[in-house]
Amino acid sequence: MSAPPPYQYQYQQPQGPPPQYQQYQAPPPPRGPQRPQQGGPLRGLIAAVLVLAVFGGVGWYVYDYNTDPDGGKAKAEASRSARIEEQKTHDPQQGDCVKIEGTDDDPLPTIVDCGSPEAEYRTGERLFGPDKECPAQYDYGIQYSSNRGGDHTMCFTEV
Repeated sequence: MSAPPPYQYQYQQPQGPPPQYQQYQAPPPPRGPQRPQQGGPLRGLIAAVLVLAVFGGVGWYVYDYNTDPDGGKAKAEASRSARIEEQKTHDPQQGDCVKIEGTDDDPLPTIVDCGSPEAEYRTGERLFGPDKECPAQYDYGIQYSSNRGGDHTMCFTEV
């Protein structure tokens, strides 16, 4: 028996281009049902019409509010004017004739014509300051107090 020849390694240069390896590609996953494409000209047209309708409605409301003589701004102004006139009938000046309405705890003087049978008192002095008492020459007095510092007393004489 003879011994095998010793192992000898010899490097050999590759000849030609290197071999091309193909990588394994898994098949693409199955796709679900296809949705129709989003958008399109009809959807854009609907969106534009909706935007124009909203802006048109707001514009019409603002225009109508400011120009309608029976509503909106004119109605608010008329209401405010009526409130001011109503308040004037309950704020008598010196010499005005009044009738007293309301309760004893909250009397409300209302201006009336001095020749009217409703006239109960004639307005006299206004005494400014808290807790002022009417002088003896007056028959009736109403004290007003306010958080804003407008405390005063109105004095009246019988008609």
